[in-house]
Amino acid sequence: MKILVIGSTGQLGWELQRSLLPLGQVIPVDYPEIDLTDHGSILRWIRGEKPDVIINAAAYTAVDMAEKEADLAQEINGVAPGILAEEAYAGNSVFIHFSTDFVFDGKKKDPYLETDIPNPINVYGETKLAGERAIRQVGGEYFIFRTSWLYSTRRDCFVTKVLKWAHTKENLRIVSDQIGSPTWSRTLADTTAQWLVLLKSNDKSWRENHSGIYHLAGNGSVSRFEWAKRILQLDPRRSDQQLVSIQPAQSVEFVSAALRPENSALDCTLFQETFGLFKSDWSASLELALSSFDQL
Repeated sequence: MKILVIGSTGQLGWELQRSLLPLGQVIPVDYPEIDLTDHGSILRWIRGEKPDVIINAAAYTAVDMAEKEADLAQEINGVAPGILAEEAYAGNSVFIHFSTDFVFDGKKKDPYLETDIPNPINVYGETKLAGERAIRQVGGEYFIFRTSWLYSTRRDCFVTKVLKWAHTKENLRIVSDQIGSPTWSRTLADTTAQWLVLLKSNDKSWRENHSGIYHLAGNGSVSRFEWAKRILQLDPRRSDQQLVSIQPAQSVEFVSAALRPENSALDCTLFQETFGLFKSDWSASLELALSSFDQL
């Protein structure tokens, strides 16, 4: 299997390289080698490599900055996925694209299903939804995986920030009115690799019949405040923390350019029942992720 991983240096892309190695030839590429705002750059890579599988783990993820750079976010998140899908369709390749929980407005009380109607409340979510629609319009063997609150222990993210704050501050205030499904990038990458083994064992008709959108995130849901408390409990260097107190706060207390959905937790039942994979609880994954993490 020849697998092209776009966005190979990101939180998920880096883990995908490790997870996919046993499956065949992994071709990692990221900006500036490939420029998702340059159609010619995309075509050169796809047509030059002729991969069996194209995985798009790249995205414009600066949620607040996207409010000012809407055109750039749209090119990367909204337009490029459609071009990748067209090239995958033309080259008879499987196309895997990662999307986001931010396609929803957060007004639902329960975790979101694939059948729930998207209604993004910020530019980032709007552009990611545009990318999903562009892929679906092309069709073929495509799989869109929506994930939630992705984190890594090797890149700057909520988990590493909380740990750093705990070792440098005495007091923390974390929003308690935002709920999601924390997802460890390594678990997501490992599940993608296991799922590709399943796809490889089935024919084109099976893949086309199972194409579509699936939710793929840590099982369960939690507020950012409770997530932060769990991170602090699992800190390998907990005895060195300077933190005296952590208090809940409301989103309105923090100024940000973009709105965040109050509840963007995802229900992953469809993926689990269809493919028999990804039953990892968000808390158990976090414990595993931090069990050997000793950097700040």
